[in-house]
Amino acid sequence: MKSLWSAWFKKQRWKPFPFQQEAWDAYLSGESGLVHAPTGLGKTYSVWGGPVLEWLAQNPKKAAWPKKTEPLRVLWLTPLRALANDTVESLSAPLKDMGLPWTVELRTGDTSSAMRQKQRHRFPTALVTTPESLSLLLTHADTREKFADLRCVIVDEWHELLGTKRGVQTELCLARLRQWAPGLRIWGLSATLGNLGQALEVLLGSAAHAGKSRMVSAEVKKKFEIKSLLPRSMESFPWSGHAGLRMLPDVIRRIEKSPTTLLFVNTRSQVEIWYQALCVARPDWDGDIELHHGSVDRKKREEVEHRLRGGTVKCVVCTGSLDLGVDFSPVEQVIQVGAPKGVARMLQRAGRSGHQPGAVSRIYCVPAHALELVEFSAVRDAIKRGEMEAREPVDRPLDLLVQHLVTLALGGGFHEAQALAEIRSTHAFRDLSDEEWQWVIDFVTRGGKSLKAYPQFRRVRQEGDFFTVDQPDIARFHRMSIGTITSDAMMSVRLMRGSHLGSIEESFIARLKEGDGFSFAGYQLEFVRVHDMTAFVRKSRKTSRLVPQWMGGKMPLSTQLARAVRLKLSEARREIFDSPEMQAAAPVLKIQASWSLIPEPDELLIEWTRTREGVLYFIYPFAGRLAHEGLAVLTAHRIGRASPRSFALTMNDYGFALATPTPLDLDEKAWREMLSPEMLVEDILECLNSTELARRQFREIARIAGLVFQGYPGSSKSTRQVQASSGLFYDMFSRYEPDNRLLDQARREVIERQLEVRRLRDTLSQAQGMKLILRETERLTPLSFPLWAMWVQGQVSSEKWADRVRRMSEQLEAEALRA
Repeated sequence: MKSLWSAWFKKQRWKPFPFQQEAWDAYLSGESGLVHAPTGLGKTYSVWGGPVLEWLAQNPKKAAWPKKTEPLRVLWLTPLRALANDTVESLSAPLKDMGLPWTVELRTGDTSSAMRQKQRHRFPTALVTTPESLSLLLTHADTREKFADLRCVIVDEWHELLGTKRGVQTELCLARLRQWAPGLRIWGLSATLGNLGQALEVLLGSAAHAGKSRMVSAEVKKKFEIKSLLPRSMESFPWSGHAGLRMLPDVIRRIEKSPTTLLFVNTRSQVEIWYQALCVARPDWDGDIELHHGSVDRKKREEVEHRLRGGTVKCVVCTGSLDLGVDFSPVEQVIQVGAPKGVARMLQRAGRSGHQPGAVSRIYCVPAHALELVEFSAVRDAIKRGEMEAREPVDRPLDLLVQHLVTLALGGGFHEAQALAEIRSTHAFRDLSDEEWQWVIDFVTRGGKSLKAYPQFRRVRQEGDFFTVDQPDIARFHRMSIGTITSDAMMSVRLMRGSHLGSIEESFIARLKEGDGFSFAGYQLEFVRVHDMTAFVRKSRKTSRLVPQWMGGKMPLSTQLARAVRLKLSEARREIFDSPEMQAAAPVLKIQASWSLIPEPDELLIEWTRTREGVLYFIYPFAGRLAHEGLAVLTAHRIGRASPRSFALTMNDYGFALATPTPLDLDEKAWREMLSPEMLVEDILECLNSTELARRQFREIARIAGLVFQGYPGSSKSTRQVQASSGLFYDMFSRYEPDNRLLDQARREVIERQLEVRRLRDTLSQAQGMKLILRETERLTPLSFPLWAMWVQGQVSSEKWADRVRRMSEQLEAEALRA
């Protein structure tokens, strides 16, 4: 019966790749593993083929195939709901053609209650779901029985889950399933990842060392073409005030040449800006342009995805909401506006075009300013060298372990010793100490030291070594709170007499007054009022440039791409401009070299410039925005501790700036002391008001651990209410239980995740071995200008910020021409 599978491939005019055949053989021999292959080479069928071929071998005579559909055999986990819809179609196609008595169904937060009820009685043969929905299934005592025929779990886009709490949630669920079915095979799919060996170990946990794990890598080289749309004239002094819209005519010409285009930008706000700009510039494209990002209403996003699959839309402006493995085969080209900030992200987005074996994936890059041309050239070189970002796994998130233990207790109960062994079989909790385990057990059964007097926190009942949940209210609250995704202050947006449009952060809505206009979800809107955490709006004929801003939208430059950028700058210092992008950026870089210096990879450049407002110091570690934020505050704190003074701080991906009224009396030795890795954590926590940072981080931890209930559907609490509730817990624990493990976790996450202290320490350690170059400049340089522009934006002035920045840019351009 293997011929049926081969015949289906032949019908598609496909020939199986060796890596697909290897994955099928490994599965049939009882192995688990990870398939790593570029986007568009058939990873889905490399893991789908194993379960199908196994069933065909067990049922060789088609005439004897059962009339009733097969029970659940395959569980397919995906990180995105949009990806889940596409996966169902991809998995179903060969089953229908071959006539297998299999069904494939979806179960996510969007699944209808009727379908859920149907699945409560009988699951399909293959269930496509998310980590959150799987956790929810584990809260039902009869799930084990219904999973009795489960043979395989497939984790799609594993690189997107790795390094997140959702990834740890997946690890814990897989550990439970392995305990139920020791012979269960687990396979992961990954397209772009730098630490593949570690990714396999995290996916399989202790089972990775059992001798039956396989890394399957495609030897087929996917062809990528990365080209840039070069501006006719380039500003020598870049600033971030125009989102690349100067390139709008070039982008329109590029869109005209292709039936279907995905236009990626880096933030949701830029989606709104570019969508409106395209609509204004080409009103004849009305109905042919769509937008897609995570804050747009789900139904609207699904409509856009459907149109993409059908090839009935000319251009979709989107964020990373569409850069995962969704197969939109009609997409012929991809445009990236602004630098992608990472090698893997560029490949993911390029792979949305030519998303089929043998096809070339093309992406056209659009610079928002001159220095992004350097990034485009650097990312192409990094791809040729095979450099890729790693995803560091999360270690021992106890808030998630608290949630998971309640899940296990609710889903039929657990025995302590067995559960501990199961949890320690995961990579995340392999080093879980006995003390930490006992703390978690005490927290779920008694509420810990501080909450033991409150019955509602005795969520799990203990009888000997057996733990269960026997209170309906706790069960209901827990099922409504499962998951690790915590949103910023989001508020629903709805038309006065119409549909739900999406969600916007509460802080943006709070600044609006009745009648204010803004654009969102493709509409020009007018704000009316707020009621029950919903912002009511009406459509407006007035054009407004105001768009919502979402927190966390800016992506920092990755370590790999930062290194590649420094190599390109080193070439420019030697006047090597070996790509169209570098040739276009050459005039800007030559000004930098003439007025100051282009730093080599082993040099740390510190520029300082006198302005009418004071003196600005510019330090260029090229370590990314988040690390520079920590470095800026740390350096200012250390300087101020030695000689008290005030600073204004700005930072971007290339460096950071310190603005002070008078010059600093620092020589090379003093600067090295200010940039020392010694006492890093102690100093950073001292100067960053760690209590407030930890308090904010604790909001997420309190929600995941089940301390804060976010409300029933339709009556959700506002973020201010949730913050207040978590703040009360934070203050109580700090006062009465300072050794509370969740408090410790909040501090640890601030250090590791928010401040990127590991990268910060690496940067400072490298700086100690670098040649330090102090350079006073008569005027702002191309590297310092964007940092100065950001600083000016924060100053109180009667002048409009954009006008002042533009005037300074023109003045410097004129001086560059005279030179």
